[in-house]
Amino acid sequence: MSKKVIILGGYGNFGQRIAKSLASHDITLVIAGRNLAKAEHYVELLKQSAKATLEAWQIDLHASAFSQQLKAQKPFMVIHTGGPYQGQSYAVPKACIDAGAHYIDLADDRQFVCNIGSLDKLARESGVLVVSGASSVPGLSSAVIEHFLPLFENIDSIDIAIAPGNKAQRGTATIEAILTYTGHPFSVFRQGRWQPAYGWMDAKSHDFGGIAKRRLLANVDVPDLALFPDRYGVSERVSFQAGLELPLLHWGMVAMAAIAKWKIVKNWAPLAKRLDVLSNCFLKFGSDIGAMEVSIKGRDLSAQPQTLTWRLYAPNGQGPYIPTFSAIILAKKLLSDSVAHRGATACVSLLKLSEFYTHFNAFGIYQKEQVLK
Repeated sequence: MSKKVIILGGYGNFGQRIAKSLASHDITLVIAGRNLAKAEHYVELLKQSAKATLEAWQIDLHASAFSQQLKAQKPFMVIHTGGPYQGQSYAVPKACIDAGAHYIDLADDRQFVCNIGSLDKLARESGVLVVSGASSVPGLSSAVIEHFLPLFENIDSIDIAIAPGNKAQRGTATIEAILTYTGHPFSVFRQGRWQPAYGWMDAKSHDFGGIAKRRLLANVDVPDLALFPDRYGVSERVSFQAGLELPLLHWGMVAMAAIAKWKIVKNWAPLAKRLDVLSNCFLKFGSDIGAMEVSIKGRDLSAQPQTLTWRLYAPNGQGPYIPTFSAIILAKKLLSDSVAHRGATACVSLLKLSEFYTHFNAFGIYQKEQVLK
């Protein structure tokens, strides 16, 4: 009997990409979500080239009967792509633990990812692996840092930035997630101490070099900000920023952040769908080129100053695949029984940067690194 993998939100922006990758395996792949018609439609599209046995399943993860319904499916693994994760409880991972299924999500919410360890005892007792944040952050970002960590005696700062192309596909859930903290304070490690920063403020221009060139950035709240200072012994700063390619849209968000900071508007998240529609009016402008950067500054093994900058470039609208790679790699490792770890953890120290290379190459995504002494 083949292993059953359920993708919650399997017809969504990220779910589709994960499903397409896993469909080449000899498994039972279930495309799940509230909209049965969308699930069935994507199943039909996948059938054209899939090796997996495909099923559509209508399910509401917020329903009171969700846990029982999931258990009845007898899944081997569940991949939760149904964001935004801000404000979500641990009902889904708990249901997976109860069902004896491995769990992976693409969460980018700091609290959701950083507190997943509260389920560690339950997950171990059930003999399953529960992983939160198997996405660009902290999944890929931590893999990059740990790849270059042996080059450093100590680390002063880690600066991470992501700049999607305006023409790249985006989901409403991602927009809603960002809007929940736009203009609201969150803690960052800066100048050697914890202090507040405000979502989508501290805007600046940054040169990513190469095909991405110069982009605008602003503060974004991600798990890395809480996880990395202690984990990597950072003495000065850990920062994360992202931006919109079109200045009009980026500065519009900065203005919205200021309005929220001044408490004129409490929360922009309810307007996510409207803002998504509005932003789509500008799709003919800008580019389809995305970029990611991780810059590590500290002392090398000879105690000399050193700055290492790693950059990832995604041309031709392939950027939206990057957030899915961590989940895909981890899922395939679990399917091949090559992951011995059990328990509940953020997606840190689980993946190697080299494991991403095949996926980068498949989509024409490429990396560059620079070391300055």
